[in-house]
Amino acid sequence: MTAVEQDLITVTIDGIEVSVPPGTLLIRAAEQVGIQIPRFCDHPLLEPAGACRQCLVEVTDMGNGRGMPKPAASCTTTVMPGMVIKTQHTSPVADKAQQGVMELLLINHPLDCPVCDKGGECPLQNQAMSNGRADSRFEEEKRTFPKPVAISSNVLLDRERCVLCQRCTRFSEEIPGDPFIDLLERGASQQIGTSEEEPFHSYFSGNTVQICPVGALTGASYRFRARPFDLRSTDSVCEHCSSGCAQRTDWRRGKITRKQAGDDPQVNEEWNCDKGRWAFKSTVQRDRLLTPLVRNDNGELVEASWPEALEAAAAGLRAAGGVGVLPGGRLTEEDAYAYAKFARVALGTNDVDYRSRPASEEEAIFLAARVAGVTPEHVSFTSLEAAPTVLLVGLEAEEEAGIVFLRLRKNSRTGKQKVLAIAPLASKGLAKLGGGTPGSGGVAAGGGTLLRCVPGAEAEVLNGLAQSEKDELAKPGSVILVGERLATSPGAYAAAAALADATGAKLAWIPRRAGEVGAVDAGALPTLLPGGRPLGAPEVAAVWGELPSAPGRDVDAIWQAAADGELGGLLVGGVDPADASDPALAAEALAKAGFVVSLEVRRSAVTEHADVVLPVAPVEEKAGRFVTWEGRRRPFVRTLETTAITDASVLDALADELDVVLGLRSVEQIRAELDALLTTRTSFAPVVLPEPPPAPELELDAEGNPVEVEVEPEPEPDGPFKLATWTELLDAGRGQDGDENLAGTAKPARAVISAATAASLGVADGEPVTVTSSRGSITVPAELGEIADDVVWVPTNARGAAVRSALASGSGAWVALTAGGVA
Repeated sequence: MTAVEQDLITVTIDGIEVSVPPGTLLIRAAEQVGIQIPRFCDHPLLEPAGACRQCLVEVTDMGNGRGMPKPAASCTTTVMPGMVIKTQHTSPVADKAQQGVMELLLINHPLDCPVCDKGGECPLQNQAMSNGRADSRFEEEKRTFPKPVAISSNVLLDRERCVLCQRCTRFSEEIPGDPFIDLLERGASQQIGTSEEEPFHSYFSGNTVQICPVGALTGASYRFRARPFDLRSTDSVCEHCSSGCAQRTDWRRGKITRKQAGDDPQVNEEWNCDKGRWAFKSTVQRDRLLTPLVRNDNGELVEASWPEALEAAAAGLRAAGGVGVLPGGRLTEEDAYAYAKFARVALGTNDVDYRSRPASEEEAIFLAARVAGVTPEHVSFTSLEAAPTVLLVGLEAEEEAGIVFLRLRKNSRTGKQKVLAIAPLASKGLAKLGGGTPGSGGVAAGGGTLLRCVPGAEAEVLNGLAQSEKDELAKPGSVILVGERLATSPGAYAAAAALADATGAKLAWIPRRAGEVGAVDAGALPTLLPGGRPLGAPEVAAVWGELPSAPGRDVDAIWQAAADGELGGLLVGGVDPADASDPALAAEALAKAGFVVSLEVRRSAVTEHADVVLPVAPVEEKAGRFVTWEGRRRPFVRTLETTAITDASVLDALADELDVVLGLRSVEQIRAELDALLTTRTSFAPVVLPEPPPAPELELDAEGNPVEVEVEPEPEPDGPFKLATWTELLDAGRGQDGDENLAGTAKPARAVISAATAASLGVADGEPVTVTSSRGSITVPAELGEIADDVVWVPTNARGAAVRSALASGSGAWVALTAGGVA
């Protein structure tokens, strides 16, 4: 007998013996032998509550020859050695108790199953039939309430349906830490509600709708749209971030009606964020592209057949005299591979970069050294949850990777994990992560520990961490998580890698977009080929043929070269110029490029400059796979059968027009070829910063003395404040178009400044301030927060206040700050 077997406790349930670990709840022990006990409040990922009492069982022996005097709630009672339990299947006492509870729950519950959104998938319906009375003794008038009550713009409440199971309130408090929904009143008047001062603002509110067992909480976007038994369902993967949440997509008559969180213990458990749940309407807007467009001699985009459009695109690319390829970061791995191969094989160039956001040479080096070829064995959700210490650098987990945030909160809120964050301010998300203690220069954020950092100085903070913080990271299993924002902070990626090497902590990169890690592995970078191989790698040449040798330009250099006339053409795949580090430069490049081919789902700013537009399939209308930040490959099948074509199929057909055979007609072909080129990383190379440019040689006079040379002065900063910014989960991104209920829960545009800064400007909380760079300005309300006096934080892409478009600046830039609006 093993030590594990010795620790097990044996109990008898309905005559069946089962051995389980100490502390196991009776309801879980019964599940292990296939016995289903009815329940409403119980949920395996929430703390036991014993609120609904539907799971009552009879305990005839507590292991000491004596039974419990009355039925016990199996969701709160743990096993004891020798315990004998009888459920409703073998005990008239348990059966009668459950019937009595069900009768009480139905006293005021409305008989509106035919119009209730939960009808057809409702635990109350099912258990009323299986564990309730055949008829009702209730003759009085049922209680009613005005309905629905808007908990938020996303979630609506029908109070008379509520059975007070507390699943919603427990989820909100325990899982995301957003306790704005709670039980109000007492006794018979008790009901679910929200504070009048604090609306239910949570990025995870849709989970309360999904786990509500009775239809008391409904989603505003789905309410009265369909019946569950009219829907068809397809297992899917979320396309909105790099976490790769499992989902179930429900659809009817060729239209998606809702998305639900899938059950995947290794990734998202049973949760997802509201963006993943409700942001699926963007592809059914009126600007959806269904037919190719070609610009005619009058400069107008007109509809064309596929053969005409492909012929025109091939002719233009052939004559362009140099083409830059910009695939974007939202592609499946298969489509990213197609762009990488098309650039090298069909166009003969390494000018390909999927990064449609601010990027850097240092980041490309980091991706090659630390990201290409990673697997979940390196860092996973499971190991992240178990880590004793986690350091966040350039990453706001709640905003940029919601499920990562939930995993961090799961362990940190119990005090088993310390979360440190190098950031310019203590965000509300950080405040919900555990109970760390301040280190050298650290500031307790009410949860995680903030190591305050001026934007752009992350490398300095990483290199100067106190020994106590390094000791925390040296604990086995500790993790350093870095975000894409470090691309704007010189030396930060290298410093993070060096810290990981010095302390033994594992290092993981978490980008925002779902396709970024897959694009790295697929070789959609100017410096990498598939599998993280260097340019000219013979393994790739053996599959692709002759490879271009000239170094490739990165995304910013491609935009600049097109604007300067050095590149005659651009091949763009679903890139929004507003995401670029300099949107004005991107717009200029599109306007000046001699020939532009755009592969996109909807009309965009690129469409207006394109010479040929080739419509491609959105995620729901194709098969593929995303690669998560863990390195986990998440395949999915096509949900909706349409005539839409994948990016890879379009590029394969375009290559045919260029007399090049790519061999990428199907997803299966691409995966077979790509998988043969992929590598698994077993060790990590150091991140070596690029060499600085050599100093200019001194000019000497005839006597050998240095000649004084007039040096251009450094440009004056645009203002005395450093700009801090990151993208929030819900913002003005086009992928969220079409659902105004979801948009209603987005955080408003604002400028977070310190109390001292506000006093110096003479503004109060909520009054307008203007942030100004040399390129533009934005006016937003001020919000007082814990931030350095010389730093101002604004969200990157809030509605009506897009930082990159308005200021042409990013994190770490100098800006001015004034009270009021622009005169």
